[in-house]
Amino acid sequence: MLTFGTDMWKKLQARIDRLPKWLTNIYFICGVAFVVWMGVIDDNNIINQYHKHTELSVLLEKRKFYAKQITETQKQLSELTTNPATQEKFAREHYWMKRGNEDVYVIVKK
Repeated sequence: MLTFGTDMWKKLQARIDRLPKWLTNIYFICGVAFVVWMGVIDDNNIINQYHKHTELSVLLEKRKFYAKQITETQKQLSELTTNPATQEKFAREHYWMKRGNEDVYVIVKK
């Protein structure tokens, strides 16, 4: 029984000795294990990093869009609070207000 284990071990050693030296290097083995771990197994693997990167780029585009919208809205607000003609136009368009001698007709498209 003991000889069977030692024979198997000798055969395994012979196969390992036939491999190129760089394949049996401990640094190469650890490096391959690290790349496999970080690339496939870990929670922060390459696929998740790609998805996070695309999500970040989408969020940055939305941030630019909303920053532009904020500046436009602030400009409109300052125009509304300072210009009486703009206030009247806004009231007529959004709240259908009218002067005493006018009639307002609202046309609704279906």
